[in-house]
Amino acid sequence: MSKLGKKTLIPWWLTIILFMEVWPMFLGPYWALSDPTFLGSPDATSTVLGDWIYTARNLAVGFAFIFAYYLKNAPMLFILIFIRLLTDLVDGPAFWAFRVPVNQIGFIIIFLFGYYVPAIIALRYLWKQMRSETK
Repeated sequence: MSKLGKKTLIPWWLTIILFMEVWPMFLGPYWALSDPTFLGSPDATSTVLGDWIYTARNLAVGFAFIFAYYLKNAPMLFILIFIRLLTDLVDGPAFWAFRVPVNQIGFIIIFLFGYYVPAIIALRYLWKQMRSETK
């Protein structure tokens, strides 16, 4: 049986990490579409296209996460979390540079413990699962 068809054991803590990775994919588009200044422009008409592009990207990845979780597919989850981690590694410093965070310590804590550390833990577990399936 190929790796794509194998189901992976998903423990409760990985489910929590996956939820932490996925919920912004649905919450962010809601904020983008309901608040015209979400993407940084005070002019509501200039961000309409950007809001829809942001929404489409995030919903597509969010539904891909849900599908991969439903299939319990380690390679798919690994790739999605890895791509999400790379995106967050750019988003964190970008938000830091282009927006003035209200609480810089809180900002660092949210990105570090809300995105980076859980993603690395999940990637490590999924990598071990994929490696053990090949032996």
